[in-house]
Amino acid sequence: MRTEEFQFCPKCGAALHQWVSATPESSPGTITCAACGATFQASDIASTAAVPVPAPSGRNPFALVVVALVAAGMIFFGFHMARRAQPGGTPRITKSAEAPDFTLESLDGKNTKLSDFRGKAVLLNFWATWCGPCKIEMPWFVELQNEYGSQGLQIVGVAMDDSGKDDIAKFVKEMGVNYPVLLGKEAVGDQYGGVPALPESFFISRDGKITDKFIGLRGKAEVEDAIKKALSTPAGASQTAASTAVSTVQAQK
Repeated sequence: MRTEEFQFCPKCGAALHQWVSATPESSPGTITCAACGATFQASDIASTAAVPVPAPSGRNPFALVVVALVAAGMIFFGFHMARRAQPGGTPRITKSAEAPDFTLESLDGKNTKLSDFRGKAVLLNFWATWCGPCKIEMPWFVELQNEYGSQGLQIVGVAMDDSGKDDIAKFVKEMGVNYPVLLGKEAVGDQYGGVPALPESFFISRDGKITDKFIGLRGKAEVEDAIKKALSTPAGASQTAASTAVSTVQAQK
């Protein structure tokens, strides 16, 4: 018997599927993304595991799996690609692009803007309380915030689930989170390409440019390397260069 498993392309974020034999001697082989054409080993896809929707409960497991896989694959892939193609649809966020600014409420009730952290390197992490991979990486973020905070790192969590503020605050406290957590909105997710799966992280340089984007769980070392890359851009580098150019022109007059 064979079952179909849906995952997401670690390169472009599109939905993937592979046929996996249920017999123990078979191997999963490779997976090719229909959206960007990239080919990955099954083991590579597993290392970037992401959770597109919370797991349902209280119903026939087999029926739910079949319905969820078919519906998720059709809806996500078709709708996501259509929105990318349509003028005015969800923007495609790429490296070196300016990180979209936003304002969200923090757990302590304050309105927080992304631009409030300009001058710092930001790890912007979209997550949810029901997301298993999110629970794995959050302790890493706590350690990395402690280690790199003095160098200018600021991790910012954006909770993208329907749990109430109190439930999210309780979860954050239990996880020992030491960085700000904001209450997410779909409109903000859309600004960042729709956030198709969780966790999803954006690494933003000191001058507000996106240096890396991760969909799904990555290793701690890979996250740390991306943080170092974001930290390597001097604060206000682009503004400083522009000011220097203006001063040079004026001096030549």
